[in-house]
Amino acid sequence: MAVVHRVYAQALLEAAEEKKRLDTVRNQFDEFAAALRDSDELRRFLQNPQVEVLTKQAALDELLKGSDELFLNFVRLLADKSRIAEVEQVHEEWTRLLARQERILELELQTAVELSDKEAAKVVGQIEKASGRKIVATRTVDPDLIGGLVVQAGSLRLDASVRGRLEQLREQLITA
Repeated sequence: MAVVHRVYAQALLEAAEEKKRLDTVRNQFDEFAAALRDSDELRRFLQNPQVEVLTKQAALDELLKGSDELFLNFVRLLADKSRIAEVEQVHEEWTRLLARQERILELELQTAVELSDKEAAKVVGQIEKASGRKIVATRTVDPDLIGGLVVQAGSLRLDASVRGRLEQLREQLITA
């Protein structure tokens, strides 16, 4: 992520906290980012360098009519500084900053068989206890694991699967 995206995201985060409107701004920014993902036409319009800044600002004012003033001013600023085409990247950085601040760790929990909600909650609870952070887990099933689980958090991967252990043993046999 570019430094400029972090700067804008951090500025919005600090302003929203200072004005005690973090939840409102979070919801509106999430909705706006979702609208951009869902509308190729809107995304192309905002990314088009031939469309004047004032035209983009007017369209954004109309689209975001009734939005929180802080969020609306933020979007206007992005348009004014010719950064509105990068709003999705700023939103990604905003989401990362919020997760870090709220000590939320997003991870993927991969198992050989589907876990019940109770089993998954137990595994997630153990990870929360060990990490001291709130966990938001997505679950996937990969029968090739044979048994056990694989936990992926960013670039960190913990492989406690039968397949992973078999691969380790194979490597040890080859190098011995």
